[in-house]
Amino acid sequence: MSRRNHKLRRQGLKANPELDITTFLNLMVILVPFLLISAVFSRITILELSVPTSAAGGAAATKPNFTIEVVVRKAGLELSNGAQVVAALPLKDGVYDFEKLTDILIRLKKDYPKKDDATVLMEPDIEYDTLIQVMDRLRETEVEDEESGELLKLDLFPLISIGDAP
Repeated sequence: MSRRNHKLRRQGLKANPELDITTFLNLMVILVPFLLISAVFSRITILELSVPTSAAGGAAATKPNFTIEVVVRKAGLELSNGAQVVAALPLKDGVYDFEKLTDILIRLKKDYPKKDDATVLMEPDIEYDTLIQVMDRLRETEVEDEESGELLKLDLFPLISIGDAP
């Protein structure tokens, strides 16, 4: 053994070489702050949605007197009562007419003040942002107070179910 150590010393090598991690630590000192600064921190909002359920045990489900369904199609929005289309809102300059939808929903809320639920039905390949905008319009809107002129929040139909369009 001593002969081997003597031979290594003569060639300038050590018997137990150490690992030099200085370069790696320099890389980490630069990389970690860069990754932390460039990370995107976003706020995620979670909405509670109700999922339509079928009748249990084969019993016939009782249909409510009035339902609100907003069907989002590539050609525009359709508002139906569950059986037939009540209003069709075609695209206006390639954009969905959310203002008219809001006006119709406000009228429906005045006619049915106790109604709190609605359904959004989507065709395939509709953008997610469109779904969110429709849901926002269904949940609440801002209405100007006639006396004071202030904007008041009006809850429309906060209990929203989502599904696929027929």
